[in-house]
Amino acid sequence: MKINILLFSTIFAIISCASPNIPTDVLDTNQHSIVTDEYRIGVDDVVQVHVWGNEQLSVSVPVRPDGKISMPLLGDVAVAGKTAEEVSTDITQQLKSDIRDPNVTVTMVSLDSKEYLRRVRVTGAVLEPISLDYRQGMTVIDAVLEAGGLGEFAAGNRAILIRKNEGKTVSVPLRLEDMLVRGEINSNHILLPGDIITVPERRF
Repeated sequence: MKINILLFSTIFAIISCASPNIPTDVLDTNQHSIVTDEYRIGVDDVVQVHVWGNEQLSVSVPVRPDGKISMPLLGDVAVAGKTAEEVSTDITQQLKSDIRDPNVTVTMVSLDSKEYLRRVRVTGAVLEPISLDYRQGMTVIDAVLEAGGLGEFAAGNRAILIRKNEGKTVSVPLRLEDMLVRGEINSNHILLPGDIITVPERRF
């Protein structure tokens, strides 16, 4: 299952704690959709549960330190370590004793767990989209190479680095083709936990 997490960036955001290599005066104002494959829910993530036709049972709640959320009628529901699809199936099964043919949708509102935040992700037109354990000192090139490099139809010079800082999301342009082919490393920024590199496909 793929979970679309919409990240909004603003031209006025300032990355005060970002790597000193990252320019703060060139920020993308577009909206980006970041896809994470089979994301497993963790403590502090915010989960939205929608029970169709039963709004009183629908909730949007953070995952507690014990890995559970609280729901009307069901009480505590264990969600940590599961995908949204698995949680949806669990809740559907539990509701069947009280509701006829329950239709449950579970979505991620916010990914704030330590497991998510300590990783670096490379998505889009690379050979192997990947989620990496963060290592101190790792750079954009390190992460892209671990993703197998650019795909055949990648628009490497239109890639972006997305970073959250103090509740805001900023986007920094990356020229991956120039880095990998021509050795120009001006945008080979040092990465931080939670960074996302996304590579679009070429326009034909």
